[in-house]
Amino acid sequence: MKKTLGCLRKADQDFQLINHGDRIAVGVSGGKDSLLLLHALSLYRKFSHKNFSLLAVTVTMGLEPFDLSAVSALCQHLGIEYLVRETEIGKIIFDYRREKNPCALCSKMRRAVLANTCVEKGYNKLALGHHREDAIETLLMSLFYEGRFHTFHPKSTMSRTGITVIRPLVYLPESHVRHMTKALSLPLVQSPCPANGETRRAEMKELLRKLRLITPMRTSVFSMPFSRIATISGRRRIMRIPLPPGSDFLANFNRFFLSFTFRMWYNPF
Repeated sequence: MKKTLGCLRKADQDFQLINHGDRIAVGVSGGKDSLLLLHALSLYRKFSHKNFSLLAVTVTMGLEPFDLSAVSALCQHLGIEYLVRETEIGKIIFDYRREKNPCALCSKMRRAVLANTCVEKGYNKLALGHHREDAIETLLMSLFYEGRFHTFHPKSTMSRTGITVIRPLVYLPESHVRHMTKALSLPLVQSPCPANGETRRAEMKELLRKLRLITPMRTSVFSMPFSRIATISGRRRIMRIPLPPGSDFLANFNRFFLSFTFRMWYNPF
């Protein structure tokens, strides 16, 4: 846990994620990222000299099977209150709307339920388990599908509810998340989502794997601190890229990406 807590502490110091007296609700999906985040935060509050409280919240999608008994047992072991919010999000997305790309809408709906839960229970912050590779994959999706160089931020505020969203694991590599999941024997819950593993994010994950094989680590965005990515994407003037039709964009993407990253590395905005 030393590396996990070290990355968490660095993110906290860099972005002022956690303050004394915070009441933090942790979104727990049952996957490796959210369970490790919950475990790490339970340890972090013991030595960080910050008095903050935790609440674990799971939003169900109305899909089966989804057995949360092991997650409930983990929360009891950690001394963290656990709350399950039952919804019909899965049926709305797949049966009613029949979304071809359901992830974005599903994420927004689940986050809205989490934010409303924070308001109802008097919690001022919502912690999500996004790690370093999540940030890079989001950046790639924005580049491909939106034509902009952008990723999410470690700390942001939801305009409608005023809830602060924090991502304490943004510095942590996914490989270490997998390692700690096995080391701690965290009780993973298989996602019942029909689109699990067949999403745009899964495609970006595979692309990222291929890019790592051909891209020098020291001069690529993958070795760049997240704070650098967040700072660049947070500029008012976000670089917008014209999207050539068809496969030309895919064929030329790697050349552009390396060129742009090299210029950005040695000639910051």
